[in-house]
Amino acid sequence: MSLAMERTATESIRVALVDDQQLVRSGFSMLINSQPDLDVVVEAGNGLEALQALGAAAADVVLMDVRMPGMDGIEATRQLMERAAAAPSGSARAELRVVVLTTFDLDEYALAAIQAGASGFLLKDAPPEELLDAIRTVHRGDAVIAPSTTRRLLDHVAPLLRTQGNERPEHHEAVARLTAREREVFILMAQGRSNPEIAAGLFVSEATVKTHVGHILAKLGARDRVQAVVIAYETGVVTPGG
Repeated sequence: MSLAMERTATESIRVALVDDQQLVRSGFSMLINSQPDLDVVVEAGNGLEALQALGAAAADVVLMDVRMPGMDGIEATRQLMERAAAAPSGSARAELRVVVLTTFDLDEYALAAIQAGASGFLLKDAPPEELLDAIRTVHRGDAVIAPSTTRRLLDHVAPLLRTQGNERPEHHEAVARLTAREREVFILMAQGRSNPEIAAGLFVSEATVKTHVGHILAKLGARDRVQAVVIAYETGVVTPGG
């Protein structure tokens, strides 16, 4: 079966690439389009171009650079997530996910994008398989996104998160409403554990873990797991290296 036939046989994950460097976009595009279940449907050189393109074409996952001329990735992510929140539940636009592409010297920028609604971040020099896995993982929506990268970066900006957490008493109140078992799951989530790992550690089924995760996200008002992990750092539920 040809690659084109494989793509039509299964529904591909539609990917948008937003980066001001043409060579970066070309490299990512070649890698992503080499996979039978992934398709690059949009390319843009800055945030404004991305908003315009994604207004006309539907995508499932956006790979978003942080620093770009015109409109940066933080503002573009915020506006895309506002669109998603206003879209009909279950629609493609409502399910849009953003993964921020970053380097460690842009910690605060990446964090700001996460707080604007991005579902995770990935280092630009990550191995190809990690990039591809991150796209699929974000699209599934129920697993940890690039856990090693997420944990390292959150550890690095933990003092900033704690300062912000002190300004958000509603997050502390939400965490206090978690049951004892939900708090256990919450801590393991924040430590970068996947659902199967949490299930094995607590001697429960994976389905039970998924139920707990759903309750935790609802109580915290978190859009996804990464948003919940940020709240864990803000409120001191987990600390760097903890």
